[in-house]
Amino acid sequence: MTIRLKESADWHEIYAIYVAAFGQSAEADLVRNMQDDGDLILSLIAYNNQPAGHIAYSHLELHEASAVKACVLAPLAVAPAFQKQGIAAALVRHSLRHLTDKGYDLVVVLGEPHYYGRFGFDPKLAEKLKTPYDGPYLQALALSDLGKGAHGPVSYARAFAELN
Repeated sequence: MTIRLKESADWHEIYAIYVAAFGQSAEADLVRNMQDDGDLILSLIAYNNQPAGHIAYSHLELHEASAVKACVLAPLAVAPAFQKQGIAAALVRHSLRHLTDKGYDLVVVLGEPHYYGRFGFDPKLAEKLKTPYDGPYLQALALSDLGKGAHGPVSYARAFAELN
């Protein structure tokens, strides 16, 4: 398996991954809208002889902790034929290393705590944030000491507000 940055020619494969994984296009549309709005900060695609998975990250603004460089992990998908093979975990690990190398302090995700907990995401850290998605599935991961101090209201990329 290889993981690389998304290229513009990958869009049809990425779209197909999300539709196959979720049975709808909302997640694919979210990625496209974040890209069109300039809010997509990291987009990786996994190949296992063919497109197998995708992960996206977008900007997150912390209004009371503006020095914290933060982002949102969403969405993440693996095509059904490639699920349960560690592709999603490889995408998460690879992308977190990339974000750390780029100086990001904090990552926020809305997802299953048991799954994301294995990467260090913690609902307790997310409780300090005020988001439209507050609750037990909102988790955060500090990539630096500065990220541990993240708090207050946040703003997601505009594309999230367009989700139904």
